[in-house]
Amino acid sequence: MTAIRITQAERELAERHADEIPELVHATGPVSYDYHFGTRSLFDDVVRTSWLIEGTLFAWDATTLALDGEKLAGIVMAFHGPQFRERQAALVAVWRELIADGRASEQELVGILERSEHAMWLNPVVRQDRHYIHAISVKPEYRGKGVGVALMQSAKEAGIRDGRVALELDVLSDNPAVQFYRSQGLELLAETRAPKPQEYGVPPELRMGTPLAD
Repeated sequence: MTAIRITQAERELAERHADEIPELVHATGPVSYDYHFGTRSLFDDVVRTSWLIEGTLFAWDATTLALDGEKLAGIVMAFHGPQFRERQAALVAVWRELIADGRASEQELVGILERSEHAMWLNPVVRQDRHYIHAISVKPEYRGKGVGVALMQSAKEAGIRDGRVALELDVLSDNPAVQFYRSQGLELLAETRAPKPQEYGVPPELRMGTPLAD
């Protein structure tokens, strides 16, 4: 593996790499994110703004970075499972900022909320004792070099430290990462479908997971 440093994000690092985060997150589920947000520019604005607001869905405070010197190689966003809905609800702060700045309209927000309501069935509720990976992503030039393995291991270790009994994540069924997750010991727990997103080409979602032990 290339000489990669795995470290918890801090404010200074978050600000330095803010412009790189939207692409990394988008790569984890392009079809789903395009359905949710409608335009790539709006998605990028939401993720970049959320990244710098602690407690929101895409925030740095729940992210571990893989660094090659000062270059960002990959990320894993992970937290206590029930926080998923809490962090999702906290995006209201992001929308207020975007609307106030004129980067988004209330009409766009209504559309996103409607599509999110349809798509929420793709993500079953995560139970109290689970450590949940919201996003794990590696830049193309660093793939196949052990960076993803190191990020996955860091998430498992964080879950163990926090006393969680299992690690879980959701991944679209057509994502090549499914095989990577299997190689890391994750098994299929559930497959969910949502009719309206599926009409727009969003495939079924897989909940995968593995027990955690010291």
